[in-house]
Amino acid sequence: MNHRIDTFAQLEALYPGKVANASWRKETPIITPEYRQLIEAAPFFAIASIGGGGGGGDVGGEGEGDMDCSPRGDGPGCVKIVDHKSIAFADRRGNNRLDTLRNIVEDPRVSLLFLIPGWNECLRIIGRAHITTDPELLDEFVVADKRPVTAVVVDITTMYFQCARAIKRAALWSDEARVDPRSLPTAGRLVKSAMQEFDAETYDAALQERQSKTMY
Repeated sequence: MNHRIDTFAQLEALYPGKVANASWRKETPIITPEYRQLIEAAPFFAIASIGGGGGGGDVGGEGEGDMDCSPRGDGPGCVKIVDHKSIAFADRRGNNRLDTLRNIVEDPRVSLLFLIPGWNECLRIIGRAHITTDPELLDEFVVADKRPVTAVVVDITTMYFQCARAIKRAALWSDEARVDPRSLPTAGRLVKSAMQEFDAETYDAALQERQSKTMY
């Protein structure tokens, strides 16, 4: 028996209930004062992007139009409100793969999911992004005398909050939900799982100091 769902008709037969009116009407293309509060309070978000297939590199899947979802965090206020329909954030130091930036160059469509510790809802923004080296904008993101190389500007198509069910089910902000990091593989061990010749112990021993020196 085939249990795979391949059509909208099959899907709708499984979910016959009507969508609550507020679920559609809560969307807004502009940053209201209430949504401004959320953006300014959020210390973390994830950004999803999709490449058009023209990227380079020798990493498997890169350049094939695959999607990417990248975490971004920099404390409350890490996202600047440019105007009532656009936001910006710095591209901080990372692994230099540039997955998100490559994708934005090829396809500007992005989706952002913001999390605020202690708040059970989350904020979703959908829009179109571009990369900028505007010096005045980059000056707003200087930390510890370090200026980012670029910033990403997102022109908002729509934004809305997601209800709290997922975060409540996960008990994400509870002490009970916290995992002892010692029970999970280290960064070095994760690399070694893909590269058996990798020296995980040396990598892990230097990781904390290296990250602290290269945070910005």
